[in-house]
Amino acid sequence: MARAQGEVSLAVKARDGGTALRRLRQSGSLKCLFPRSAGRALQAVLLNCAGGVTGGDRLSLSAHAEAGTTLTLTTQAAERIYRALPGKKGRIETRLNVAEGARVNWLPQETILFDGCSLERSLTIELQAGATLLLTEPLIFGRLEMGETLTSAHVLDRMEVRRAGVPIYLDCIRLAGDVQAQLDRPGVAGRARAMASLVYFAPDAEAQLEVLRRCLPRHAGASLLQEDVLVMRFLSRDSNEMRSTLVPMLNHLSHDGLPRCWNI
Repeated sequence: MARAQGEVSLAVKARDGGTALRRLRQSGSLKCLFPRSAGRALQAVLLNCAGGVTGGDRLSLSAHAEAGTTLTLTTQAAERIYRALPGKKGRIETRLNVAEGARVNWLPQETILFDGCSLERSLTIELQAGATLLLTEPLIFGRLEMGETLTSAHVLDRMEVRRAGVPIYLDCIRLAGDVQAQLDRPGVAGRARAMASLVYFAPDAEAQLEVLRRCLPRHAGASLLQEDVLVMRFLSRDSNEMRSTLVPMLNHLSHDGLPRCWNI
């Protein structure tokens, strides 16, 4: 069976005190839309026309923010990772490059995992000195309100952030087999069905630490890796509870507020 293939490559430049598109190339099932924004950032909304990801699909995104620009990347809706045939994996690869004095907000909506899914995903970000980054990655392990369970799934989710070539933040989540049974263990997720990670590279990271900690639910943590690098992760019972915690934090840290598609 033919599988979905999609690729987006874009770059932004500084123009008239704001951010403008320098280059865009897109092909296959992955498209990029640019809604109007009243803020300084250029918003790019990714759309997977295939309607989800299954075994054999491959999506790729690369973006470059030049000096003095602000780029916000998000998704039109939650990405759905569907059941895959045996031996087939869906692959999503994202590479971001942020120049000195530039800012990127990587704010995709939830990734929803369905029973029988098989996914390999990587996010690689290269920051130059003086670059600012806000990123989040929300994961839903089956929709609790729909009675969905993950009794069989394979997920390998890797994240790497480097600054001037030096690794600063490395993260890898690997789940295989009966994911629900693993998540139900008290020392793993305590029956949580949603998780969100947040990373913030900025001069005011240390000042934001206590602000975020006051907003955290019980099963959560926030720490400084360096004086300008803040990381956070929390677990939630379901996607609604996760959003109610995550959205105020992102609105606070993103300055221009969340893209409108987050509220649709």
